[in-house]
Amino acid sequence: MKLVLALALFVSSLALATEEALPAYSLSNTVVHQLPARSNGRHYEVWVDLPAGYTDIDANRQKAYPVLFVTDANYAFPLIRSIRNRLGAGGQNIADFVLVGLSYAREDSPTDSRSLDYTPTNVLAKKPANSQSYGAKAYGGAALYAEYLRQQVIPFVLQHYRVDPKQKIYVGHSYGGLLGAQMLLTQPDTFDSYILSSPSLWFDQGFVLKQAQQQSASQTRLSATVQLYAGEYEQIKAGARYARTISIVADMQQFETILRQRNADGLRIHSQVIADEDHLSVFPAMISRVLVKLLPGTGPYTPG
Repeated sequence: MKLVLALALFVSSLALATEEALPAYSLSNTVVHQLPARSNGRHYEVWVDLPAGYTDIDANRQKAYPVLFVTDANYAFPLIRSIRNRLGAGGQNIADFVLVGLSYAREDSPTDSRSLDYTPTNVLAKKPANSQSYGAKAYGGAALYAEYLRQQVIPFVLQHYRVDPKQKIYVGHSYGGLLGAQMLLTQPDTFDSYILSSPSLWFDQGFVLKQAQQQSASQTRLSATVQLYAGEYEQIKAGARYARTISIVADMQQFETILRQRNADGLRIHSQVIADEDHLSVFPAMISRVLVKLLPGTGPYTPG
């Protein structure tokens, strides 16, 4: 029995050693740039994926592509890349675009990184009753992170890649959507289009919603395309998958109403509640819809 066990452990360790020696899978046409932030001293990477036609030796060498920046790159970057390459059908369903993934800070876990960089206020400095449900080590770094995007990331991408400076698209989900909402209110010209998926507008007792309401009478021109999405189950109703305490759907609809009340002739806004989706499942369905809508291809796609 001991001999059998020893042999099994040996075979298992040999298999692991063999796996460790194998090369890792990599994504073609992608590049990782090291771009530490001057604004907050944190170390980030910028991931870039180029569409297939980008390097073709033809007229495409002069083409400027739309550029899409997405937060939570660990999850969203490979997903959007695959959707563009497959659902896009070579530019038929979705126009080709350059994809830029915004990584987490090297020194933090994903949860700690996004909790600090994507949120507008330091809730941990407030009363315990307001901060007890927040589990990350720090919050409230959104202003510095937005400055990093404006002063370093966007100029870097515009300088090194053939992208259209008038087609800069931001995509963020949950806290990433919250960050996008804050940039839309405070520095709307950072991006030309904002795709806000299930934005966490509940954060810090609706801080960004209150900020939007305070600005609703502003005469400042708000020129941008805004796409708001949430899942059907992100509202308080009876049922196993429905939310219990926070209605992201209601918050999103309130945010849209506030934006529409603002004097913003250049604002183009659309919202949608996607059926049969919750906070975790809605993003793939959302991004497929919005890419077809916002970046229509040459179409129609011809099967077979």
